Amino acid sequence: MRRLGLLRDKGIEKAVQEILKSRAKTRIYVYLLRKNGAKTDEIIKGTKLHPSTVRETLSKMHDEKQITRKKIKNDSIGKNPFMYYPIPPVELLKRHTDEIEERLNKLVAISNSKKESNRLFRIKIVERAEEIWILEHLQKYLQQGQERSY
Repeated sequence: MRRLGLLRDKGIEKAVQEILKSRAKTRIYVYLLRKNGAKTDEIIKGTKLHPSTVRETLSKMHDEKQITRKKIKNDSIGKNPFMYYPIPPVELLKRHTDEIEERLNKLVAISNSKKESNRLFRIKIVERAEEIWILEHLQKYLQQGQERSY
């Protein structure tokens, strides 16, 4: 039974790594998802990454807005630690989709300039579930309009 969970985690990590392009970022992000937030020392223990790697990667991820952080009030002497939280996976995926769109549209622009054509193309990746929802509501709206016209 444990092996199935391990395989599932590896699949998740592989998918996230394709988006984040870094093994360290991936391990930290997946760990934060599992724990729904953690402090630096917990992340170091949980990911088994070197402490300096974790601190540096957390800083980069925060700058890139892949994670958020919140100061925790500490009664002891010293700095107040941060609690780190992952952004929602859907948000991470939307950002990745936007990056892919941008790259594809750059390619389209290059090919259009070489063809010297007046036709412009723009590639847009849409969320399938949202598209279906819009179509269903549009269909209901049109049906209501037809019922009223009689």
